[in-house]
Amino acid sequence: MAETTTSYGKTLPDQADRIGTYFDTHLELIGDVREIYTARAALEREYATKLQTLARKAADKKAKMEQAIVLGTDPSRSFDARTLKANTLNAAYDEIINSIASTAEDHINIADSVTGQVVEVLRVLERRNEEAKKKARPYRIPFEVAHLQKLLADRDRVYGDRLKSKTKYDEDCLEVEAFRQKQNRASDDKHADRAAKQAEQQRNDMLNSKNVYLISIAIANQVKHRFYSEDLPRLEDEYQRLQTRLIQRFAKILEHCQTLQIQHLDTVKSRIQNVQARLNAVDPVKDEELFINHNIRPFSEPLDWKFEPCAGHYDTDAMSVEPVPKVFIQNKLRRCKEKLQELQPLINAKKSEVGQLERQVQGYQPDHQLGKIDDLVDSYLEAEHQLIYYLNSEHILKAEKDTIVATIGSDVGSQSPHQFKSSSFSIPTHCGYCKSSIWGLSKQGKTCKACGVSVHTRCELKIPANCGQEDTPTSPSSSSLARSNTASTTRTTTSSHLSVPGGPTDASRTPTPSSFVKSEPQSDESSVSESYPTVRAIFDFPASSEFELAIRENETLYMLEPDDGSGWVKVSNARGESGLVPATYIEDTGSSALEAQGPCERSTITRLKLQTNFRSQKAKFLSYRVELPAVGIMLKGGGKDSTLKDGKRPTFLVTQVESL
Repeated sequence: MAETTTSYGKTLPDQADRIGTYFDTHLELIGDVREIYTARAALEREYATKLQTLARKAADKKAKMEQAIVLGTDPSRSFDARTLKANTLNAAYDEIINSIASTAEDHINIADSVTGQVVEVLRVLERRNEEAKKKARPYRIPFEVAHLQKLLADRDRVYGDRLKSKTKYDEDCLEVEAFRQKQNRASDDKHADRAAKQAEQQRNDMLNSKNVYLISIAIANQVKHRFYSEDLPRLEDEYQRLQTRLIQRFAKILEHCQTLQIQHLDTVKSRIQNVQARLNAVDPVKDEELFINHNIRPFSEPLDWKFEPCAGHYDTDAMSVEPVPKVFIQNKLRRCKEKLQELQPLINAKKSEVGQLERQVQGYQPDHQLGKIDDLVDSYLEAEHQLIYYLNSEHILKAEKDTIVATIGSDVGSQSPHQFKSSSFSIPTHCGYCKSSIWGLSKQGKTCKACGVSVHTRCELKIPANCGQEDTPTSPSSSSLARSNTASTTRTTTSSHLSVPGGPTDASRTPTPSSFVKSEPQSDESSVSESYPTVRAIFDFPASSEFELAIRENETLYMLEPDDGSGWVKVSNARGESGLVPATYIEDTGSSALEAQGPCERSTITRLKLQTNFRSQKAKFLSYRVELPAVGIMLKGGGKDSTLKDGKRPTFLVTQVESL
């Protein structure tokens, strides 16, 4: 591959579009020259008088596009006629037109030779380029444009992740302040404990969002720097090499045409030799330097992004290393190292492939014949682009790793990671991290096949890597606020055995470059309708505090958290509002009433005591359902004992009864 003294990438930063237009102008020139020789062959058959008309038309057309051929469509400095004549390709083109004007007495033999060995070769070259344009295959700029668009898309995706992280961080900060205000107002409220737990959970989520935001800033800065200092200059250099090869082939074809004319037309031999000399003097390097000198523009790389604190929350740019957020970034660090280990062999193999193909391309000598260079360049560019994508992935992973290591140092936490697989949960299962329920067939949770612990997808990176070790506290809530329910363990275990793992991975298949740097999910609540069970309100319920949600009969709701033993369920409506409602005021859309907690509590309570007087307001009122055993159950209330026989299934609010 020919090397140039001055490269586009170093001297024309951030001008890929302008260079592409410059190259397209030369592609248009091929068609123009082919049309010239086609018309010339026809005119030679119609006698020499037509050649002067053709030469005049060619000169006019060339005069209109001469600036674009030599300096591009929008040069940055002034020029004159001498500047245009300094271009070797332009000078050769001038000589071609002059030769046409001087060969008015050519006869039919030269017309046949030109048609068979020049016009047809140019037509094939043009057709192959047109086919390559449609298929976006190499040796044409469209292939490089597709590569540029892919680089821009990857860069913009990283930029977008930073903005999303910033938005998520701001939202979580505002939520922290909102929960803090609610907690202050609810000091004597019946939901004070729940408010405290939610406030603590929201604060941890905010800290995690902050860490993700800081990491995304570091990644975006690294990607931005690499894009402007490596990827874009490399792409512009590829444009330059493609242009060099195309001009060389074009010049060789025209040189061969002139050779045919010399052999057949002794009378115009001297003029033909002049054209040949001009074509031999075509110097892409010199022409490119002329183009560079007239298109230099000031350029400076955009400034790095910095941490922007939330307007409604005081914070600094220091990453949080509190216990819960530190576990999160320790897990991200471990995952990052695993991906780097997987990526390095792929990079080494791809570098070797690129080096081998590059040596083959460099050994190519331009000529007027059609060869395998197009397929060879196709393979080289494809391998080069794949290597760039792999290196970009490595760059992103190293930026993430360095950012985390700079914060936590050698404190990498436990080194027994869980082997989580996606699972579906047909019955409510408690998350091993946040202790809330996982429920649904949409694979919103994961299960470790080694130790059996189940977590939400959003909680996967928050749980310590202590698989198989002695249990340690993983919930972000304090021990005084943690839930205590012996039935939860049973449900979690059952769900772990019943959960369906994700599809098997194909270890033999080479991963795609973009698979190493997929963005982390911000929240599961963005797709509530897909992640949470749908329920229906069977009664109107007016909210009596800011923690409750007002609902209307037959309204469709989404269950965010099932009944934890308090008799209340957290739901959200179609407007995005969420709050607590009595568990007995809603029912599953697929059954007659919502069953609390799961089938593990059926047929287990045989004796209940009414704690308060309770009277159903409607005959169809359903509350906490109990599957009656064959001998019935014993209820105590109001100083009277009453035995309900088999066949009668009374229901009560879960807060109205207790097990005896």
